[in-house]
Amino acid sequence: MFYDNHHPWDEKEVYYNSVSYQAASWSKPRWVCIRSTREVGELLFNHSFIVTNFSENISVKRVFETYNKRGTMENFIKEAKNSFFFDKTDSPRFIENEAHMMISLLAYNLVNFLRTLCFDPKSKGLQVDTIRLRLFKVAGKLVSTARQMYLKLSSSHVYQREFYAVFRQIQRIRQYI
Repeated sequence: MFYDNHHPWDEKEVYYNSVSYQAASWSKPRWVCIRSTREVGELLFNHSFIVTNFSENISVKRVFETYNKRGTMENFIKEAKNSFFFDKTDSPRFIENEAHMMISLLAYNLVNFLRTLCFDPKSKGLQVDTIRLRLFKVAGKLVSTARQMYLKLSSSHVYQREFYAVFRQIQRIRQYI
């Protein structure tokens, strides 16, 4: 590819291509999809490869979209297992394991609703462990008077601004219920 002085370096570039390839140990050639991406301000391209048995009638871009969705779903499953112990079956009785799974599922959905409805766009992709650290593992105390309840956080709480932004968003949503 030829670059001149007027090349748009401030724009992301993505190119898709494919080749047929057969490794020595393979019984037949496979279709290899290639995505070349140059991020804004970067000089070199990053290349991603997928070896697939999809039909070559499908566009290479669609192949990458399909595999990305699959990877995203696997990340959701991994997050449910690692953060909420969704796969924990340490009881010999089915009913106890089912109850544990249902509670884990409820917790997972509550955190996802919180993330979807109350977080600003740049924080919606945070992992559950990060959310737990920033919002739930907070030193504070609940002070109750005759008329109101106050939540007093530690003055040294690093994520105090984010905590109160989410808290205010929950209060706004609560007004509509």
